[in-house]
Amino acid sequence: MPTPSLATVMRLHRTLGLTDDELVAIRDRLGRDPNDLELAMFSVMWSEHCSYKSSKPLLRTLPTRGEGVVAGPGENAGVVSIGDGLAVAFKLESHNHPSAVEPYQGAATGVGGILRDIFTMGARPIAVLDALRFGDPAEPRTRHLVDGVVRGVGGYGNCVGVPTVGGELVFDPSYADNPLVNVMAIGLLEERHLTRAAAPGPGNLVVLFGSTTGRDGIGGASVLASATFADDDPSKRPSVQVGDPFAEKLLIEASLELIERGLVEGLQDLGAAGITCATSETADRAGTGIVVDLDAVPRREPGMAPFEVMISESQERMLAIVRPPRFADVAEVCARWGLPCAVIGRVTDDRDIVIVEGGLDTDGRPRDGARELARVPAPALTSDAIVHERLAAPPERRRLAPAPGAPVVASDQLPERGMDPGAVLLALLGSPNLASRRAVFEQYDSTVGASTVAGPTSGGAAVLRVQGTPKALVAATDGNAGVSAADPWLGAAMSVAEAARNVAVTGARPLGVTNCLNYGDPTKPEAFWQLSEAVRGLGDACRALGLPVTGGNVSLYNESARGRIAPTPQIGVVGLLSDVSRAVGPAFRSAGDTILLAGEAGPGLAGSEYARIAGVAPEDGQPALDLELERSLQSFVVEAAQGGILRSAQDVSGGGFAVALAEAAIWSGLGANVRLPISSSPAADLFGESPSRLILSTEPRHAAAVELLARQHGLPIEHIGTVGSERLLVELAGAGATGAAEERGSGVADAIDVALADLARAWEHGLPRALGWDTVG
Repeated sequence: MPTPSLATVMRLHRTLGLTDDELVAIRDRLGRDPNDLELAMFSVMWSEHCSYKSSKPLLRTLPTRGEGVVAGPGENAGVVSIGDGLAVAFKLESHNHPSAVEPYQGAATGVGGILRDIFTMGARPIAVLDALRFGDPAEPRTRHLVDGVVRGVGGYGNCVGVPTVGGELVFDPSYADNPLVNVMAIGLLEERHLTRAAAPGPGNLVVLFGSTTGRDGIGGASVLASATFADDDPSKRPSVQVGDPFAEKLLIEASLELIERGLVEGLQDLGAAGITCATSETADRAGTGIVVDLDAVPRREPGMAPFEVMISESQERMLAIVRPPRFADVAEVCARWGLPCAVIGRVTDDRDIVIVEGGLDTDGRPRDGARELARVPAPALTSDAIVHERLAAPPERRRLAPAPGAPVVASDQLPERGMDPGAVLLALLGSPNLASRRAVFEQYDSTVGASTVAGPTSGGAAVLRVQGTPKALVAATDGNAGVSAADPWLGAAMSVAEAARNVAVTGARPLGVTNCLNYGDPTKPEAFWQLSEAVRGLGDACRALGLPVTGGNVSLYNESARGRIAPTPQIGVVGLLSDVSRAVGPAFRSAGDTILLAGEAGPGLAGSEYARIAGVAPEDGQPALDLELERSLQSFVVEAAQGGILRSAQDVSGGGFAVALAEAAIWSGLGANVRLPISSSPAADLFGESPSRLILSTEPRHAAAVELLARQHGLPIEHIGTVGSERLLVELAGAGATGAAEERGSGVADAIDVALADLARAWEHGLPRALGWDTVG
């Protein structure tokens, strides 16, 4: 094995992103100096992306056990039983930095990677959701990134045959240099086909199949995903992986066939850190070792150095652990699907990852004359990787404020005194953060696979039929960066509550949570405080709502020379509908239906979209989250929906009550006549984003039953109006209504009176106009 000089080691480790302290820790684990190849292996495996070396102590505090959890954190994806021998696999991950460098390939390979996490578990992928965040939509760079990312998500998902059924799209100046591309995938499996990413059985074959290995993505885990970077640095560009969705489709079918036929003992996709990660993680989970023959790795480029082969992140590759008698069948399956397949090593009875060149004999031992290039204990790369205790300190002053820079809508349209609530509503509906996402989602195939009951243009959560059963899966993803900027605990807890609420309003029972935590440089105390508070908020909310965290991802170093991103806790929730025919949507259904408001309004202007477009930063008005109230609200709406007494249910969130009411009207083509009791101020009650509120509609004959059920759950609920007409009319009732608009009597004022067609026009054209796509004007 090559022996390095001390000078070489001291120069190389810093180049690879390792600190001096980490080099000392590597020496302690090896009992010697590492050579160049070993250092390269440690650099990717000890990166933030692979090792979670800053966040692991925090993540251990999360609740991970719950009813039906089959597989949790530590596996490629969380898996939860849905009954009748079936289970759902789901996970949310990021591909932020690659997407900033090469937006199309960064987003495309983000989709490909999360899909592999799903089918590696034995599940067939059935849906993708994307949560995207960019800078000012008027900026040319933002428009370039949006175009590339949207084409990348759609191009990969459409070609591989998995529908994109929902997600989020948010613009904020803090994401100008560092966009966020978070992708969630969902799959279905028979529980008996659940497959683990482990390498059991010394003597078993280590088989690499799928695309060949090239130089794309080399060092992606350490270069792009684990350090602050400049987006225009040309040295970063080769680290972005290149995806092939057609190869991925073949890989899905071949992998699922191998699993269903019982031909593999373990399966692991090759993502970050490539062969290094796949071999060390599977060996460590099984308590075994692996010897790899580099000469046996199929390559697409000549002259690749050993370290390039070991850390390449070439896409669409899988590592299978196979019993020797079954290899012929494995090779036949791969050949039939047109995929290269090769035995690259053996499982051993020690715990070392050994890299050789020169070949292995039939017993898996290095041939005479073969050269050992590296020998590293598998735990040293994975479970015994270094963990850092970071310092956390809150900033000196925290407040909920709009992001720096020009407001999206000119503030002179929203005078603080004498405001016209109808004009405010139109401005909010036209804001790129609240307007229709149709211009983006129409670039995605949302119905391929024939399981989509409610997709991205339906409003609300995605509803996916479980074929051959009356059941459906429901999925939503939400993230509240506006509140997180001042109170990261509250922002994370509100994100969990909103995602679960969006699932619950369909009538589905939330099953579990996956997360993607997007934060800054963990070596900076303020940034680490934001992360630690977010994890605390995530855990507290999940415990209160009875939801297990089944897995997720932490994306750090999301900052540039101009500053770090708004702290963004992205949450994904999956739920189960026992009867898809009882699914409830957010749109009104029939004229004459009764409209009710469940929950209680509170402060909520701070950190809101209203504050952003008005260009104001309220010193008070921070939302308050009562997790017990939230749990009762969700339990109530699930019971009401399953009981068949609701016609529609709409969550109140971004833009507040007025925007939620307008959306329910726009989606249905039915207006509404509403009288809203004022609890604080017209602006707060109409546009504040306080949580735990629902706008419901029901047939008049069921209104009393809905109100009774709400009160049995300890919830405030009020009859506020009726569905119908071609306008949206909102009256304010109470002392706070005085002076809001034209008086109609003591304590009552016309707050909003806008034609439904005008609301729909503002909502439909807001995003295309902001991005320069609108040809109507």
